[in-house]
Amino acid sequence: MLIEDGVITEIGAQAEAADIVIDAAGQSVMPGLIDGHVHPTVGEWTPAQNSTGWVRNYLHGGTTSMVSAGELHIPGLPFEDLTPRLVTGLATLAKRTIGSYRPSGVKVHAGTLLLVRGLTDAHFDTLADDGISQLKFIFYDWSHLEDGEAQQYVTWAHERRMTVKMHSGGVSRSGSSRVAGHELVTAVSPDVIAHISGGPIPMPDDEIVRTIQDLPEATVEVCSSMNYRATQVTVDELVRTNQLHRLTLGTDTPGGTGVIPRGMLRNIGYLASVCGLSPELAIAAGTGNVARRHGLPGGVLTVGQPADLLILGPITGSRATDVLECFQLGDLPGISLVMVDGEILVSGRSEQTPPPTVGATVH
Repeated sequence: MLIEDGVITEIGAQAEAADIVIDAAGQSVMPGLIDGHVHPTVGEWTPAQNSTGWVRNYLHGGTTSMVSAGELHIPGLPFEDLTPRLVTGLATLAKRTIGSYRPSGVKVHAGTLLLVRGLTDAHFDTLADDGISQLKFIFYDWSHLEDGEAQQYVTWAHERRMTVKMHSGGVSRSGSSRVAGHELVTAVSPDVIAHISGGPIPMPDDEIVRTIQDLPEATVEVCSSMNYRATQVTVDELVRTNQLHRLTLGTDTPGGTGVIPRGMLRNIGYLASVCGLSPELAIAAGTGNVARRHGLPGGVLTVGQPADLLILGPITGSRATDVLECFQLGDLPGISLVMVDGEILVSGRSEQTPPPTVGATVH
């Protein structure tokens, strides 16, 4: 694979054409993980767990990009009195700060608008001008569902190529206003059904199935904050209807679930070892599917895409012979190299995984 200026330019290239040669030493190369559901706050500090350096730790867990599901853990944020002025200002601030300087080299797609009542078409114009492309329903007052304002927001968003995510299931740690089951989610028709199998509490099993059936264009997101049994229900329905292209992954962290640097790896391992997915499809759910749904580059290793990749393989003691078998067995793989936009950010071994049996070398 030949990489120039941070982009994959050729696959099948000869090593003699490169200034730097990375020898994977028989390990696997896969796209960098894209965490589709994070809650960043200020830099690499998260008040939700009062910890620092969490983005760097996620990088060492294989996450090269992450998508904010709202910067809602800022201390003192008045959940009961979120005004249009406050939420638009918060989204723009996040976009211009953590969303622009790449903490620890990770692409943090921050600046996700928390949708509240009272927004106007002009607000959406301003947000689009500021580069805001991700929106989230979580604190919206659903007692006003019948007046059509929420549906109007979805229309305005689509006119500007914005992606609308919606909290589903029971109330969150921050206290969303109403349990969001089949009736509520289908009435709004978001692009992404956030943590459908629990964040942390899911809607009832039959409502999960009916929601998947009744919103055929919506992405179905599974997060580390999941109800494990409900995740099996979700995956079974997607497999039964041949719709695994709709499945995306995230961690829904930092938050009450914690800070989980290996969360995306664990999600993939759970899908492949317990839920019965092929490891290739489980990896796609945490890479290319997330990028495509959120309108982002990357997630696949092909010419013209950013060189965001991992080199990884079995650790000592694993029965696996490659990373696909690791996930199929439910074993954690060991990472020996992480690259973002062609820049090697982790080399030798990851600080968050045991070392693989054989490590990549850089010449």
